[in-house]
Amino acid sequence: MVSFGIDIGSTTSKCILLRDGQEIIGSSLVVGGIGTDGPRKAVQQVFEAAGISPDEASVSAVTGYGRSSWKDADFQVSELTCHAMGGRFIFPELRTLIDIGGQDAKAIALDKSGMMKNFLMNDKCAAGTGRFLDVMATILQVSVNELGTLALTAQEHASISSTCTVFAESEVISQLASGADRTAVMAGICDSVATRTATLAKRVGIVEPVCISGGVARNAGVRAALEKALGVKLLYSELSQHFGALGAAVYAYRKSGAKSE
Repeated sequence: MVSFGIDIGSTTSKCILLRDGQEIIGSSLVVGGIGTDGPRKAVQQVFEAAGISPDEASVSAVTGYGRSSWKDADFQVSELTCHAMGGRFIFPELRTLIDIGGQDAKAIALDKSGMMKNFLMNDKCAAGTGRFLDVMATILQVSVNELGTLALTAQEHASISSTCTVFAESEVISQLASGADRTAVMAGICDSVATRTATLAKRVGIVEPVCISGGVARNAGVRAALEKALGVKLLYSELSQHFGALGAAVYAYRKSGAKSE
């Protein structure tokens, strides 16, 4: 049996195809989320990657900001449920998941069986999210991933004290105008995201193993800063940005009545 999961986010669309609830046979990621052609393109790409027809997917589930706009799925599922399921699929002993996406950040606490027991979300402010990094990368004229990689080379870390994206933008511009080292500013930007996220996660309660998911998980500078802020080792997977879609595929498989081994 093939189950299909799609995560329609604020800035990207992700898909996963899962065979018999155990084997990932296809994945896709397209820039463009809710309100764009991104979801359709992501669906087309994942079936092409797997080399199968959409008709071969027996059951499907959709999650993310745009889940209500996608009418072709058998099930609609919350992001929290899907990220928890996707995280446990990759890291079976996972107890805490930190997800940093384009527009929000979430911290999810799981019990020993993998059931969600607590969560907190920041979806009211862009600071501490992918959007914050996008704005800062534009100022520095680098990609978001380059910002993270270069931040790791910094000899010093600049202090970004503003908790608002607009004010932080002005602060970064001012520091650069004053001759501050660019890598130090980049490190300070990563520290700022990590500090806000760590505060959220600590309120949920940190129990190891801990993993990071979402698009910002790909940023090495933020990962390093968050590990320091939390004092724990963060598990990371190349599929971390797909955890929502992966969890949706797992959910669809389980709801289909099939039994995973």
